Amino acid sequence: MPPTSTCTMPEHGRPDAPNACCHPPAAVLPATVSESDSTVPASVQAVSSWPVSSWPVSTQPVSTQPGQSFWGHLPTWWRASSNTAHCLLGCAIGDIAAMTLVPLAWPGIPTWLLMGIAIISGIVSSLTLETVVLRLREGLAWGRALSIAWGMSLLSMVAMEVVMNLTDWVAMGGERMSPNHLDYWLAWIPALIAGFLAPLPYNYAQLRRHGRSCH
Repeated sequence: MPPTSTCTMPEHGRPDAPNACCHPPAAVLPATVSESDSTVPASVQAVSSWPVSSWPVSTQPVSTQPGQSFWGHLPTWWRASSNTAHCLLGCAIGDIAAMTLVPLAWPGIPTWLLMGIAIISGIVSSLTLETVVLRLREGLAWGRALSIAWGMSLLSMVAMEVVMNLTDWVAMGGERMSPNHLDYWLAWIPALIAGFLAPLPYNYAQLRRHGRSCH
């Protein structure tokens, strides 16, 4: 039946309406947005369709402005400092705990062995902390989170631990001190500062060149 001019349907005159009464089937276009999606902003729909990357951080290098030196990008220094501080927290937990508690259980432990245990303990505690952060913040599987933390932070943590323990040993005069002594705790101040500064340029360079960080 040919279309009439007395149609009162709301779709009258709309070529995109799926149930238009006044147009032949050839003029009817398929609906592009479902009714359930019509209230969702287009930006939200677009973001929800993005694939999830297997890496929790960008691997794009930080762009360098004309005339700017490689080491002169202040935002990268701030981010590298934040990442290094997180690593320092994890290392300090295990390191200080080992240096304080192990001599209580083994008073005659050699200093070199105690420092080795403290370094390993600091690395383990830092890896554990970073793995938990990646798991909770990025939603990664435990194995994947541990692999990323290990691959992207190990060199930084080793440098931090070695420098921190050597500085602590020098600050205590090359001797072992009891945790009951105030100087034992004061020696940790320069040790933590040195441990923070040692891997900072490396962490900055990783961010600047590759955008790599697990924090």
